[in-house]
Amino acid sequence: MGELNTAELLVKCLENEGVEYLFGLPGEENLHILEALRDSSIKFITTRHEQGAAFMADVYGRLTGKAGICLSTLGPGATNLMTGVADANLDGAPLVAITGQVGTDRMHIESHQYLDLVAMFAPVTKWNTQIVRPDNTAEIIRKAFKVAQAEKPGAVHIDIPENIAAMDVGKSKPLQKDEREKTYASYRSINAAAAAIAKAKKPLVLAGNGTIRANASEALTEFATQLNIPVANTFMGKGAIPYTHPLALWTVGLQQRDLISCAFDEADLVIAVGYDLIEYSPKKWNPEGSTSVIHIGTNPAEIDSSYIPLAEVVGDISDSLMDIAKRCDRQGKTNSSIPELRRKIRENYEHYANDEGFPIKPQKIIYDLRQVMKPEDIVISDVGAHKMWMARHYHSDCPNTCLISNGFAAMGIAIPGAIAAKLVHPDRNIVAVTGDGGFMMNCQELETALRVGTPFVTLIFNDNGYGLIEWKQINQFGHPSFVDFSNPDFVKFAESMGLKGYRVKSAADLIPTLKEALAQNVPTVIDCPVDYKENLRFSQESGDLSCDVNFELK
Repeated sequence: MGELNTAELLVKCLENEGVEYLFGLPGEENLHILEALRDSSIKFITTRHEQGAAFMADVYGRLTGKAGICLSTLGPGATNLMTGVADANLDGAPLVAITGQVGTDRMHIESHQYLDLVAMFAPVTKWNTQIVRPDNTAEIIRKAFKVAQAEKPGAVHIDIPENIAAMDVGKSKPLQKDEREKTYASYRSINAAAAAIAKAKKPLVLAGNGTIRANASEALTEFATQLNIPVANTFMGKGAIPYTHPLALWTVGLQQRDLISCAFDEADLVIAVGYDLIEYSPKKWNPEGSTSVIHIGTNPAEIDSSYIPLAEVVGDISDSLMDIAKRCDRQGKTNSSIPELRRKIRENYEHYANDEGFPIKPQKIIYDLRQVMKPEDIVISDVGAHKMWMARHYHSDCPNTCLISNGFAAMGIAIPGAIAAKLVHPDRNIVAVTGDGGFMMNCQELETALRVGTPFVTLIFNDNGYGLIEWKQINQFGHPSFVDFSNPDFVKFAESMGLKGYRVKSAADLIPTLKEALAQNVPTVIDCPVDYKENLRFSQESGDLSCDVNFELK
């Protein structure tokens, strides 16, 4: 290898890490990196906004477990990048953000577009630094990937001044990657967990995103089946156990009570598997801290007064679950209330299967979407009122088939995320589910989707307003304020970009429209009017919810 400049070495290091795609925008201060990418095996995806680039890297990281990479220039390019970086960090997605920067000779004075980006990114990353010595580049890149991908994964940031990018690095070369070794829980903690689970009368598993990240879904399903323990999953734990499994109680995490709350009310032990507190605060399901907890995860439990485990089983999740199951005797023990509770939950889900109302109720839209999508197909949910309904009603057979921005809850993720999902899984159907508010935040990336050849469907829940905020306002104050807006003609909008556009005109239209849209070889947009009166009806029902004696929960 001949002499390289810092930017060229950086790109060689990215290649060494197995990077496939780099999402970003060109700028003056990252010109040397872009030039180095011209002869690289890495495919640079030019996006229309830095936020879109960061969201693409975010979702790439979620789906692959490998760090997604995004690039921006300095100043406004870097500030635009931050939302997606913060989203990845809070939701445990490995991501490496690279920013251009002014030369080191300009940092001591007031300088055009200069911001201290290391200070700015510090609160939204696991680690970040600036390259100030060219010969440190290989160490910095290796550390960035190691930190980003280590459990719990998250975002890191590297800032590279333009004069440093142009400097020679001599004979420096990428560092060898080290493999992460599996860690095992102590026998003491496994025995303590097994004893507590054997003793419990009504245990309940709470499966979180860590179960998905650790590829432990199969082990969890076997654990639950063998010990006959029901499983609820968080928004980000969908698919941790197939939703069709007789012990699956589906998704918990709504801010309002739901039928699944009854199972938590009655549980005498919650077995939290791969659960991050940010997914659903324990103060929501264990407000007094009176329910006993077992923590099973790759990392120790966070500190929370409502989450003080009897035992912490820290190590490889699959091995921990198998070891606990071997040592736990629950022969003949069953929670007789669970079949009836599950029947009620499923009955509620299927209630709108044949509803013909128009605009279409959110439950019906999601029910029909589930019928069209195969088990391995992927939906990316944006943030808004539809997210609450997707979390409650879109159920998964497989891990990583329903992605939801949860910890940061960032609007605008769905369309960029769908591009990344289609790049990772070109053989699967991908649907971006979004409200009209979220759609207008990053709809420009549909041009990116067309250009890079990633056909997917964008399904818009159209209510001409910020429906989730209206829902909150009415619940709290009795009236909405400042949430209404008008929309462009979404069909014409799609067609103007060279896409296919559809408008749903009746409930009966939705399934055939979805099927036709999924069959296209270009991105498609479906404008679907939604009846969000269901939001307030659900609030009323949750306020009146009591756990029926027929559940045998009281």
